[in-house]
Amino acid sequence: QVRLVESGGGLVQPGGSLRLSCAASGGTIFRFNRLGWYRQAAGKQRELVATITSDGKINYADFVKGRFTISRDNAKNTVFLQMNTLKPEDTAVYLCNGLQGTLFYWGQGTQVTVSS
Repeated sequence: QVRLVESGGGLVQPGGSLRLSCAASGGTIFRFNRLGWYRQAAGKQRELVATITSDGKINYADFVKGRFTISRDNAKNTVFLQMNTLKPEDTAVYLCNGLQGTLFYWGQGTQVTVSS
């Protein structure tokens, strides 16, 4: 069964950058119609950050436009989220999501903390 595994989270100062990775194991990212990143801050609902479809269409939440970039490397079987100009309000657990037909696959999440 395919698994999505995130990495790259950590503690960063405001204005800093992080690059998150989501690797698919037990399968390829080609099986997913859409891959994306969501986040969930403590006490808040999960929210969409960015998605990329199998044919390369990209969608961003308004609050990350111009700061975050989603991309995929098919050869590495990985989807990335480059996060620049991070703000304290970006602090959350970031989760990778894969949509295959009507099935959702989730990674375990990686913590991103933006603090001075």
